[in-house]
Amino acid sequence: MGDILAFLAAPFLACVILVGIHGYLGLHVLRREVIFVDLALAQIAAFGAVVAFLFGHRLGTPGAFAFSLGATVVGAAVFSWTRTHGRVPQEALIGITYVIASAATILVADQAPEGAEHFQELLAGSLIWVTWPVVIKDLVVYSAVGLFHYLFRHRFILITEDPREAERRGWSLHWWDFLFYLSFGLVITLSVEIGGVLMVFTYLVAPAIIALASSASWGRRIAIAWGVGLTGSAIGLIASYRWDFPTGPAVVCALGAILLLFALWRKLGRAGDRGAARAGGS
Repeated sequence: MGDILAFLAAPFLACVILVGIHGYLGLHVLRREVIFVDLALAQIAAFGAVVAFLFGHRLGTPGAFAFSLGATVVGAAVFSWTRTHGRVPQEALIGITYVIASAATILVADQAPEGAEHFQELLAGSLIWVTWPVVIKDLVVYSAVGLFHYLFRHRFILITEDPREAERRGWSLHWWDFLFYLSFGLVITLSVEIGGVLMVFTYLVAPAIIALASSASWGRRIAIAWGVGLTGSAIGLIASYRWDFPTGPAVVCALGAILLLFALWRKLGRAGDRGAARAGGS
């Protein structure tokens, strides 16, 4: 038991840090109805990393981070300036951005030595091999991003929940959206290096779905998202260690199973309520 705890200590703490920031950001993503923005930004960060690899910078190096962050900043600027109330929903623009970034990543990876293996690593991540210096670095950065969002929480939450009211107050939605997506992109860039594109997307969406379905309070939603994320992480890490599964996909599947069980529980609960109502009315 001690060997398991020692081996999984750094990966689990990395999961705690990832859940802490992604659980909160995921609520904004779902409430803004830009569900694929996280996947798009994650893929843009992956594209930057693959380009960096083509120029000789391996994943996790400062050079790779600079390329990924630069690509993500461009993506953040595009998404913040394409907020629209017209006929074309922003989600469609985000979706096509993801597809183009994915195709570009494949094209660039095809030209790089060992590009296919590197692309696979960006999708699945390398969580199980995360080191303590990386964990500490990400903790510092995510804490700074979390503090930034806490200080301006009222603005970010109002823009998410009621953008028209924010406009009425004279706030620049494009500017605050850019700050949101910029901080979001910084988190995504670091997260993709650890967990990969698939795990980052799941951390943002799966816990937030359960949280939003369970409470109308932002405080409770965040607590629920954290609880769900940590539970899925623990199950995925243990399963990965026990049966030698790839760690990132194991965590993704664990969170998917929790989401499925929650959906079944909600459906059975509603069926029971309808049955009770019919019995009471007869």
